[in-house]
Amino acid sequence: MNSRAGTLAAISAIVLWSAGNLIVRDAPMEGVQIAFWRVSLGAVSYWLFLVMSGRRLTLSQLKASAPAGAAIALELAVFFVAIKSTTVANATVIAALQPLVVIAIGIKRFGEHVTRTLIVVSAIAITGVILVVFGSSAQAIWSPRGDVLAVVAMLLFAAYFIFAKHARAAVPAFEFQTGLWVVGAVVLLPVAVFDAGGLVFPTSTQWLWLVALLLVPGTGHFVMNWAHGSVSLSLTSLLNLGTPVLSTLGAFVFLNEDLGPVQIVGVVIVIAALAIVVTRESRNSIIDRLAAEEVVDL
Repeated sequence: MNSRAGTLAAISAIVLWSAGNLIVRDAPMEGVQIAFWRVSLGAVSYWLFLVMSGRRLTLSQLKASAPAGAAIALELAVFFVAIKSTTVANATVIAALQPLVVIAIGIKRFGEHVTRTLIVVSAIAITGVILVVFGSSAQAIWSPRGDVLAVVAMLLFAAYFIFAKHARAAVPAFEFQTGLWVVGAVVLLPVAVFDAGGLVFPTSTQWLWLVALLLVPGTGHFVMNWAHGSVSLSLTSLLNLGTPVLSTLGAFVFLNEDLGPVQIVGVVIVIAALAIVVTRESRNSIIDRLAAEEVVDL
């Protein structure tokens, strides 16, 4: 089921999302405002590209995209507040516990087959993730409130993954991405107004940060939604465990956040686990394709 192109696309999305976390952390705006204006910018940009390409977003496509749009918009708002309230490591690692939720639902709702190897590797990777959190809990920037918000964001992101997987079965990737941001902008408008006591427009400098968010993690969402058509929900969720690792390393290099020995051990464990999964899934996709070709030849 997992194609090589889909797997590579999913990995690319993880890299882009990881870079996006660093952009959010350093952006000179409040978390909720970043989320609203970044989603709104995405809605306008994708809508214009869709119209310029001669396509349109139908009402049925918009309805199909709505649950995922609401989930990801709220997730971004909550997560952006979380990542500005606690360490990058804690916020991203807690969010990466999402596979526990997604894999369980993926088995039941989408009939996906999860191998024993995938379950074992998931447990190993999550152990590494926990070590990363444990290693950063002594830092001054750590915040229990931020960690709780990260848990809420994780649940919303799990819901987004599931809704996106379901919607992509009926809606093309670009139309889905457009509908996603349109719905998300509508959902976040009252939240942003309440948060700031009115509609506060970004400054010219802040717009540059928002454009960077659209181009980097925003592209990651598009690539991942394209990958949903050819990669299992279980695999994409597990690959997402790479986000906290890359974000933590990035925060160490670019944001001067400490990286202790326990965190380093956790990072190594997660990378090793993901390498096993990616290698195994790539090999299996080649075997499945060759088997299908043999059947056709017969």
